[in-house]
Amino acid sequence: MRRIIPDVVKDQSIHTLPLDGTALEAARMMANRDIGAILILEKNGLLAGILTERDITRRIVANGLDPKKTTVADIMTRNPDTLSPDDSEMEALEIMRVRRYRHLPVTVDGKAVAMVSVRDLYEVMKDELEESIRETEAFVFGDRYGA
Repeated sequence: MRRIIPDVVKDQSIHTLPLDGTALEAARMMANRDIGAILILEKNGLLAGILTERDITRRIVANGLDPKKTTVADIMTRNPDTLSPDDSEMEALEIMRVRRYRHLPVTVDGKAVAMVSVRDLYEVMKDELEESIRETEAFVFGDRYGA
């Protein structure tokens, strides 16, 4: 079983804003870093929420709100579901599938340590499947495939 940390997420820097950050700051951070979600932290560093591109689209743009005046606290998902570093990739995928998430924060004692995306999980699962196919071909066909 592969664990979220270190098997899925390695040496990742998480992108965060405080509760009083603006939606515009969040959107620019996501665009500049080519990411789909950021974590929102309380003053004490504990995870307060998650804000996604989808949140900005649905809660700011669709409602005609001013992103310069709207705080992330007003539009984030509060107390999001989280993973622990020891959770498996299959547990993460199941939560994402059932709840229709594309990102999940990873926390330790309420502090964010990483963010897992469906893309991260796809890469790990793809690599596992390719390795399994190579092993099966080596077993079935022997040395013809470099076994």
